[in-house]
Amino acid sequence: MKYLSRTIIAIILAVLTATLLPVQVFADTPDYISEIKVYQGSFDKAAEEGFTILNGDDGKPVDLNQGSGSTDTGAKGNKKVFLGYKTTKKRSEAITDLALMNMKGGYDVKEYELLMESQMKEQIIPFVEDFQAAIDEYRTNYNSSNTTNKQRAQYSHDMLNKLTDDDCGGAGLGDLLLNKTKYELGDEAYNKLSDEEKKNHADILTIIAQANGQATLLFENLITRAADTNSDTWLERFAGTTYDNLMELYSGSPSDIAKKLAKAYDDDAQTILKLVSKFRAELESYDDAVEIVNKTDYEALGNIVNNFYNLDEKATKEEFEKAYDEYVKAQNEMTAYHNAVETVAVYNYLEDTDYEDGTLLDFFLMSDEDFEDDITVLYPLVASFTKGQRAGLEFVSLKEMIVMSLTDSSAYQEYQIKNMEPVSIYEGVDRAIYEKGGVALTSDALRSDAMSKVMEESEKSMGGLTIALIAITCFSAASFIASASIAAYMFKVSKYWAREVAFVKDCTKGTKIAGWKLADFFNDPELNQGLSRGDYETLSTKAMNISSANGKICAGLATGFCVAMIVLSAVTIYINYKDMKAYYNVDFTPIPHYMVDKKDLIGYNAKGEEIVLKNQAAYYKAAQSNRKEGDSYYKNIDTCADMNGCVNPQWLALYVARNNEESPILANSFKVVVGSTTIPEGYKTGIHFFGEKAAFNLNDKRYCWNQKAKSVMVYYKTDSIAAGTTGSNFTTGSIALAGGGGILLGAAAAALGMNFKKRKDNATQTV
Repeated sequence: MKYLSRTIIAIILAVLTATLLPVQVFADTPDYISEIKVYQGSFDKAAEEGFTILNGDDGKPVDLNQGSGSTDTGAKGNKKVFLGYKTTKKRSEAITDLALMNMKGGYDVKEYELLMESQMKEQIIPFVEDFQAAIDEYRTNYNSSNTTNKQRAQYSHDMLNKLTDDDCGGAGLGDLLLNKTKYELGDEAYNKLSDEEKKNHADILTIIAQANGQATLLFENLITRAADTNSDTWLERFAGTTYDNLMELYSGSPSDIAKKLAKAYDDDAQTILKLVSKFRAELESYDDAVEIVNKTDYEALGNIVNNFYNLDEKATKEEFEKAYDEYVKAQNEMTAYHNAVETVAVYNYLEDTDYEDGTLLDFFLMSDEDFEDDITVLYPLVASFTKGQRAGLEFVSLKEMIVMSLTDSSAYQEYQIKNMEPVSIYEGVDRAIYEKGGVALTSDALRSDAMSKVMEESEKSMGGLTIALIAITCFSAASFIASASIAAYMFKVSKYWAREVAFVKDCTKGTKIAGWKLADFFNDPELNQGLSRGDYETLSTKAMNISSANGKICAGLATGFCVAMIVLSAVTIYINYKDMKAYYNVDFTPIPHYMVDKKDLIGYNAKGEEIVLKNQAAYYKAAQSNRKEGDSYYKNIDTCADMNGCVNPQWLALYVARNNEESPILANSFKVVVGSTTIPEGYKTGIHFFGEKAAFNLNDKRYCWNQKAKSVMVYYKTDSIAAGTTGSNFTTGSIALAGGGGILLGAAAAALGMNFKKRKDNATQTV
């Protein structure tokens, strides 16, 4: 039917009784953002490509890079940037977040690669080496002559074959894991195989590291279920094992034996301790489980589910909604029934089985404090598991383990999986994030360090260019001041000597100066100072010579100054143009195609150790632009979008996230605010910087030439309901699939339910 998307979740539904949520495509469903493209310069092809351009409040396309460039000498000027988007009504396709990273904003490709190398070395390889025991037991049981063990392995094999490996030509994991994996063969032996031969050997490291998280957990769960090569079950072994029995397996003093037992069993006992607490809660819900089993009409529920799957494609929206509501209710009731049947069956078995001075039920109903006070009481339980089962304890629940022990061969003969469609283990995973050099890691520490460097660069902004221009300006100013001082001084000297010469000339001609006659001048000792007429004639000649020389000096200085200023101006203009051009023509580093925040990948295991959580939803992908091969900067930043229009000191890359656990962005909620930092009413976030939630100024002065450019912020709203829970996770911490009621299908669960009802009827007749 058209409303249903059959993906990996369909597999989980069939085997873990999870709820399959259909994709709704009704007309009144909100429009979400499905794709983003940034148009630099021109958006004339946007409509042709199916993109809508973001408008401002005036209803016209809005430039998100307005005024951020510079018109200074050597600058690249301004270039408009427009945001294009497509919409969808499917939540699974919706964009849930838009984040920014600038060229020097605090990220490191090498740091990410080191983190992944560390994960492979410290987590994945050790896990695979430990889990190999479970795979070996799966292979042994598949080829076993023991009917029950073989059928159990056959069941896991058939289910695993519904998970296919793209790297092996679409072969199923069930078949692939019957052969040695690439890790078991070793690189040398594997590389000698032909391409066709390699398709028979799965790369287990890649599967664990890259596969869809749900597929990975299912694979680990099914392999664990197929483990245990013994003719008896672990429950039977546990019922006959005590701590004293274990003591007898070792030699030495009691204290030495205790240390040996702790070394052999304590780690797994700590793992089981976490499982026991949840298992006890399930056992304590026994009365509720009995009520659910007695009142549930399982066959009727199955009919409701089938009716939904068989709904006509021409069904109206109202018909679909009604069928869907009934389907969801039926699925929930079936899941509750499965859990209840298993709880009742397990409770009854444990109650009927003796263990030491009580029953197995008494043992599992012990409190956490009882187990913590003496963890050794769990050692016999650990010892009852095979090495393969112990390797997979984190991927099954205790109830599941018991149910598997109680399930006989007839139940395995009734399961039906023929109609289940195969699905890739990499379904929904963008495997490009595992290509070397394609992902950058950001973190609070990296961003903080980058910000400090930005501040330092700002304080040291008077670099070579500025210093050179200041030096030239100071030199020119000093030259001007010196020349002016010299000119003023020489003018003063020249004026003095001119006066003296005129005075002497007047004296020698017998003219009257200031009321004095020349005769009076020479006759008055106070005036002539004893100088004769001849002395003054000599003085007159000298004064005229000096005056003439000084005039030539002043003229020369004036000419030289003008020449110097012309030369200095030419040098200044040249250096200014050359350095400013170099200053504005920044070399862009490549834009990482993916960005991931470290905090979204790091978790802690039971020991408090930092571990990597492989979370597909944590990866942000760079938005694309209309840049094409041959355009400026294509060789540097490819088609990745630069919100700075490639005209500013750093690129400002936009990244897109699709996280089905987050709420999708509503297409009609985009709002551009220019020249104001006031948050619009009803909005909380927008296009933001990594590590922040508030909308980010696209014209932030730290990343723009024009320090006076108006702020530009893009706000948006998200839907109130998240898209659903999907994604990939890998961790060596505790992961259990206990909530779904196990891998028993309806037929097996119903069979257990019938057995329970018969038992209760017999009990009533006896009474």
